[in-house]
Amino acid sequence: MSDVAIIENFVKKYAGLKQEVAKVIIGQDDVVNQILISIFSGGHSLLVGVPGLAKTLMVNTIAQALGLDFKRIQFTPDLMPSDILGSEILDENRHFKFLKGPIFANIILADEINRTPPKTQAALLEAMQERAVTVAGHQYKLSLPYFVLATQNPIEQEGTYPLPEAQLDRFMFAINLEYPSFQEEVDVVKATTTDIKTTVNPLFTAQEIIDFQNVIRRIPVADNVIEYAVSLVGKTRPKEETAADIVREFVDWGAGPRASQNLILAAKTHAATKGKFSPDIEDVQAVATGILRHRIIKNYKAEAEGITDEKIIESLF
Repeated sequence: MSDVAIIENFVKKYAGLKQEVAKVIIGQDDVVNQILISIFSGGHSLLVGVPGLAKTLMVNTIAQALGLDFKRIQFTPDLMPSDILGSEILDENRHFKFLKGPIFANIILADEINRTPPKTQAALLEAMQERAVTVAGHQYKLSLPYFVLATQNPIEQEGTYPLPEAQLDRFMFAINLEYPSFQEEVDVVKATTTDIKTTVNPLFTAQEIIDFQNVIRRIPVADNVIEYAVSLVGKTRPKEETAADIVREFVDWGAGPRASQNLILAAKTHAATKGKFSPDIEDVQAVATGILRHRIIKNYKAEAEGITDEKIIESLF
């Protein structure tokens, strides 16, 4: 099958996937889109939202619709790296045997990732970057496709350990979850206070997802689109000549080269979901906020004056 035919098939299956997710998740269309773009781009996402906005349900539903294995890890202050990765034990024959931890699944929900110390947070780094974990000197490959969705609660900061910038940079998207609209909340209450069970049908196999990820990587991109993405990232760096005035005034550090890579990969996937065979500047702009939001380190002046990440990013367009 040609790449053109595969992308046309992808558009149909993507539309069906959105319909399956919408059976359970009411509204949150932008959030679902960003998570799915991240998955088909081979990236990870950080979800920031107050409790009760169906973050866990959303990930579970997407995992079911994609036909993938899903595990949830609740991060707590006493969680150890071995609780995530697994550990070696002596079996009855006095041989070391590796017991796999919950990280061995296709989709991992790292719930409240900032509640655990940096030592345990770091246990995810190798898995996210290398798709492998190392325990007692042995490296174990993870099953593909592999996707980490981490959640953070923005209002309860007591007893939390902020994610270091190096780990934040591993996430393709940082996605803000907002409260539902009045009508969406009415629909949620109607749907969740009856005994009706909704069945989510798996539409993909793991191999199909990998094939789609490979085709998306093969999508050609015009030089002017790549140059636009790189210049957009350059504008977030206050010491660059091209930096916007708002960046010079309110930003300490801007985004690194990984942001440029992610902008192009996500733009390719965004274009593919629309049936286009090459991304344009509009596709880059459509994914830019989620990709740049967590890579811009604001200064105290920005915090004092209430300058949001979104306002800074919008000014760059």
